[in-house]
Amino acid sequence: MQKHLKKNIWYLRDILLVAAGITSACFGLKSFLMPNDFIDGGVTGISLLISRLTGLKLSYLIVAINIPFIILGFKQIGKGFAVKTAIAISLLAIALLVIPFEPVTHDKLLIAVFGGLFLGGGIGFAMRGGCVIDGTEVLALYISRNSILTVGNIILVLNILIFGVVAVALDVVTAMYSILTYLSASKTIDFVVNGLEQYTGVTIISEKNDEIKQFIIDKMKRGVTIYKGEGGYGEKKDIDIVYTVVTKLEMSKLQGEIRQIDPDAFVVQQQIADIKGGVVKRQSLH
Repeated sequence: MQKHLKKNIWYLRDILLVAAGITSACFGLKSFLMPNDFIDGGVTGISLLISRLTGLKLSYLIVAINIPFIILGFKQIGKGFAVKTAIAISLLAIALLVIPFEPVTHDKLLIAVFGGLFLGGGIGFAMRGGCVIDGTEVLALYISRNSILTVGNIILVLNILIFGVVAVALDVVTAMYSILTYLSASKTIDFVVNGLEQYTGVTIISEKNDEIKQFIIDKMKRGVTIYKGEGGYGEKKDIDIVYTVVTKLEMSKLQGEIRQIDPDAFVVQQQIADIKGGVVKRQSLH
């Protein structure tokens, strides 16, 4: 019973996140970008560009252009993701037709920054809800699995091509504002998806690993994992490797304490997109 309730709560959470994403994206498009002929990156940017050049309704273009990416998402990720994405994109198209959002400003800088912010926030909320309302990430994931390029590199290349077309088909100034809109949107997506507390995995090799471990557990209230290793440089000997996960805001505190305990400690940091479980989010007892 409890498990079923928990599942329903997570299902409701996803619905609310996707609904918030659709509303935010619709507001960013109708109140900022569309009335002022601004372009973004990704599939949404392609739709905006074609709409401006041909006069076709953006809502129809968003659905039509995203169809291949929904099919690709079905093959690459799964049926549930594809169905949720298809519903979310369809609802966004309907929202663009029926929700009467009015233009907020005609200041180009404000349009680029806040249009990108609301559109990026919408995309980010949808991603947190388990789907996408812009198929660029799906295409990038597919290409990355069949090439040496990363997802980030592919998205960058795709957007450079889009902004290049904008510069040629429209003008350079519009392309420059479009880049600013994209940067605002992408930073907002990162913030919404990863949050302020982005996590860092820290591997520590030190002769004083017990002291470092106790500081992490007692003072930082974080969990640690001890790996058994063997030194491979010079004299071979058994060593304990300390691994922990902290937020970026806590990283400087940990680094400072490690320098105090053992200035010669070998420390490796690795960015982590998300975590589940453990005691990373446990609150301090003080």
